[in-house]
Amino acid sequence: MYATLISVEQTQALQTAGAAMMIFDCTFALMQPEAGAVEYGASHIPGAVYANLDTDLSAPHGAPSSDGTVLVANDEGKPSSGGRHPLPSREKFVSWLSSVGFRDDMQAVVYDRNGANYCGRLWWMLKWIGHDAVAVLDGGLQAWQAEGGAVTEREEPARFQSNFVASAPRLALVQTAEVLAHLGDGSRTLIDARAGARYRGEVEPLDPIAGHIPGALNRPFSDNLGPDGKFKPAAQLRAEFKALLAGRDAATVVHHCGSGVSALPNLLAMEIAGLGPTGLYAGSWSEWSNTPGLPTRQGAAP
Repeated sequence: MYATLISVEQTQALQTAGAAMMIFDCTFALMQPEAGAVEYGASHIPGAVYANLDTDLSAPHGAPSSDGTVLVANDEGKPSSGGRHPLPSREKFVSWLSSVGFRDDMQAVVYDRNGANYCGRLWWMLKWIGHDAVAVLDGGLQAWQAEGGAVTEREEPARFQSNFVASAPRLALVQTAEVLAHLGDGSRTLIDARAGARYRGEVEPLDPIAGHIPGALNRPFSDNLGPDGKFKPAAQLRAEFKALLAGRDAATVVHHCGSGVSALPNLLAMEIAGLGPTGLYAGSWSEWSNTPGLPTRQGAAP
């Protein structure tokens, strides 16, 4: 079982062995939501299922919560978080997995063309519904092709409906109310994965307020990758996160970003480094900044 990263060679070995597995292409572009599906249609790993951030890995976009709380999943399938990319309910996500034929006994391999920015979402969501056998293809499609992996333009055939069954979450989803309740008391360490300029409040292209949650540390998600587009070695990631935390307990960490997506390479990197598990505030800055009365901060200081 692979639970964090998987290499091209390891993926190909599973394919050769006829292992029970499914590959997912999560390519996406925030400013051009249709572009990911187009890129998938032009070139993807044979057999890969396309997972669309907007339609498969998020609930329909709605107004963020206005009272500091979040929408909680229930039998009616309400979103599990607020923000610009609200998490679907666990029930809705399980229904989608079943519709593409994913089974409980399968190894999931997820990739994108975007530095693990979007496939990290599917990696985390599978952990969230209790499925541990999911790994990010290190280096994405670029590594696959560079190492001789075949690609295809063929549309993937429909698969038989499965009956995927969720179990207890393996990673924690943190709500706005919890972040607010522990703000400044030292029991939670927030790490913001947005670029430095957005964290400092120098620019804000998407949300109504610029800046960051008071006390949050900044580590842009791209800092986890080396020049080859693969995750840095575990020892290096561990040293970098230890330096960022500066004595804070890794177990207190809650990751966030703009909408709960680009935070996930940081969360995955801490798992690779042996510093997990950590939490995810999925509503992130898009929910926090749209909720009246919540404190914000500008500048380089946490």
